[in-house]
Amino acid sequence: MKVILAETIESLGIIGSEVKVADGYARNYLLPQKKAVIANLQNRKLFEQQKTRVDLQIAKEKGIAEEMAKRLESVVCTIAAKVSEENRLYGSITPRDIIEALAAKDIIIEKKMLLIQDPIKTLGSYRIPIRVYKGVEPEITVEIVSE
Repeated sequence: MKVILAETIESLGIIGSEVKVADGYARNYLLPQKKAVIANLQNRKLFEQQKTRVDLQIAKEKGIAEEMAKRLESVVCTIAAKVSEENRLYGSITPRDIIEALAAKDIIIEKKMLLIQDPIKTLGSYRIPIRVYKGVEPEITVEIVSE
């Protein structure tokens, strides 16, 4: 089913874009929550008329994301962990640990925003990218120190 997004959804696209989704996803989630409308001629015309408003909202969202990215670039997050004699961690540092350390600094992010490939298993300093908005991915510094 083709729908026009009424708001930006990270996994689908930005507001005003026409996307094809599963029928059940559209009927059971997007349409009842008013996150999208069915892509028909009438709704396309309506979104064309509201294009300037939509463009302003996209610019506003991107501006907020870029401002947040500037703040995140300077963030240094220190996590203390237990280590063995060879400076290897007992266990590993996962996205959840990083999110908790950022929350202690009053920075709230979601797990899906962290672009970490593998858990961290050794001491050191790491640059971890965070997807704030489509195309805006600042990197924070995570320092792992021994407890």
